Amino acid sequence: MQTLKFAVLPGDGIGPEVMKVAIDALKAATGPAGIALEYEEADVGGIAIDNHGAALPEATVALCEKADAILFGSVGGPKWENLPPAEQPERAALLPIRKHFSLFANLRPGLLYKELTDASPLKTERIPDGIDIVCVRELTGGIYFGPKETQTLEDGDVQASDTMVYKRSEIERILDVAIASAKARSGKICSVDKANVLTTSVLWRKTATEYIADKAPELELSHMYVDNAAMQMARDPNQFDVLVTENMFGDILSDEIGIVCGSLGMLSSASLGTQNNQHGHPFGLYEPSGGTAPDIAGQGIANPCAQILSSALMLRYSFGLNDVSEKIEAAVKKAVMDDIRTGDIAFGKPAVSTSEMGEAIKERL
Repeated sequence: MQTLKFAVLPGDGIGPEVMKVAIDALKAATGPAGIALEYEEADVGGIAIDNHGAALPEATVALCEKADAILFGSVGGPKWENLPPAEQPERAALLPIRKHFSLFANLRPGLLYKELTDASPLKTERIPDGIDIVCVRELTGGIYFGPKETQTLEDGDVQASDTMVYKRSEIERILDVAIASAKARSGKICSVDKANVLTTSVLWRKTATEYIADKAPELELSHMYVDNAAMQMARDPNQFDVLVTENMFGDILSDEIGIVCGSLGMLSSASLGTQNNQHGHPFGLYEPSGGTAPDIAGQGIANPCAQILSSALMLRYSFGLNDVSEKIEAAVKKAVMDDIRTGDIAFGKPAVSTSEMGEAIKERL
């Protein structure tokens, strides 16, 4: 019997609620395939600050180091917003865990089922068949991780700086991920930069052009400035297939993808590292694209689909279980097509609870 060993970090807000449903769905999908789940939970984010005095306790890191993957919930909330910025859950948990495990590649599918086009702010005639794109974001370089400084000048003014740094090797390794994604899809890559202004983007564009021409000449590569990409995303998202871009641009564009796809409650993500696990697959962290939704936390009405779909990505990338992953994804889609929907995607249909949504997905497995 194959055993999947992973760490479970539910986090804050709706995190524990949707995580419970996702674990139940995982059990329902893997059990019939003769696959055992070996997992342990640990605190992260605000709850970890409350219980351990740190957003990312050493014990949590140690648990993750022994695992083959991390299934992550979400962190943060109003309770911890008054802490110094460097101590707040988002910055003190997510960034360090990405850095510690070298999780350099973030894959965020932008998926909107045809049956949910009403959920998008775009007119249905612009996306009659829904949306199906992928954003590949570099996750451990750029301005978020570059040198930072705040200083008082001689005239008493205060100056702050964040330095954007990229190496060719960092760009090439994220391009490898984009190449693999494009080969599995339509063979199209759009590299997004700001090469008319930023020196790092000049290197990015040059590297993308040369590397893809050398490693995957059969792929169709295009380039687009990030401001135009943001506009085009709001006009016609399906003109893209695989987007690849640096950290800050990817942060912004992937959130825009979440908006045009209607509900963050449906959007999963995978963050992959430089190291393989004991199964020979990438060690990764898998989490919903949305946040902790403190306004609905504890009410049992959150959409668990993003967390469930994130667990499906974990099966695919960190354990190589494509068949089981596809079954989970198909079950989620079938539930939605059968009008089983939580409030964020109901649109006139009766809204079900978090647990009811989970049960409907399990039934369709």
